[in-house]
Amino acid sequence: MKLHYRVSGHGHPLVILHGLFGSSDNWYTLSNVFAARFRACAVDLRNHGLSPHSDVFDYKVMADDINNLLVHEGMSSAFVLGHSMGGKTAMQFALGYPEKVDRLIVIDIGVKAYPPQHDKIFEALLALKLNLYKTRTELDAALAVYIGDAAVRQLLLKNVSRDDHGEFKWKIDVQAIRRNYDKINGAIQSTRPFEAPTLFIKGSNSSYIQDGDFEGIRAVFPNAVLVEIENAGHWVHAEAPQKIAEVVMEFLSGNMR
Repeated sequence: MKLHYRVSGHGHPLVILHGLFGSSDNWYTLSNVFAARFRACAVDLRNHGLSPHSDVFDYKVMADDINNLLVHEGMSSAFVLGHSMGGKTAMQFALGYPEKVDRLIVIDIGVKAYPPQHDKIFEALLALKLNLYKTRTELDAALAVYIGDAAVRQLLLKNVSRDDHGEFKWKIDVQAIRRNYDKINGAIQSTRPFEAPTLFIKGSNSSYIQDGDFEGIRAVFPNAVLVEIENAGHWVHAEAPQKIAEVVMEFLSGNMR
């Protein structure tokens, strides 16, 4: 599958992968920061953003999508960064194509399987009849019945655009994502470890990477280091963008111990 992506800057490639219900737009500001030193490539994963939709939706095919992108862009290798679902995609890509990943950055996700955490979101999205609404204010009010957190609603509403007739439509494939949700929650497995330098970043207020998880992470990524960002939750890059930029730049420059 040929994904939609945005490239900015020059230098060694840095491929950036968003999380579930996200898009490359979530990384627009940080992509511009990274573009000062790297060829930043922010990607819309399949079934998200402006990329094509498919009923096949798992980490292996998403890793293959990233490989196709590198081939299309003439990138023999790259730094790869991913958040949450994008982090697991980045891990799968590194394990499947280790010669193409120079350094790996995984933000607030581990290698383990996770229990369902988005049932309320799926309920809201599947219940929302977009053709009934004329404004985003109306859409936000309808979502608020299910989702009290305004920041989460704004993230989800970034997945709504208008068609040629001015009617609201989903950019994401809600049905395909829901049908394959168990695969997205699954563990990352490999018969061989990824040996290159790897950075895991967690938010101090997030429970996605817990104290006992790093042993399992190091079994698959033996050269991994873990950095915790204070006063940040799962959306670390949105809550602490300056700190994320500093940590990522330090790691990619080879100065992190």
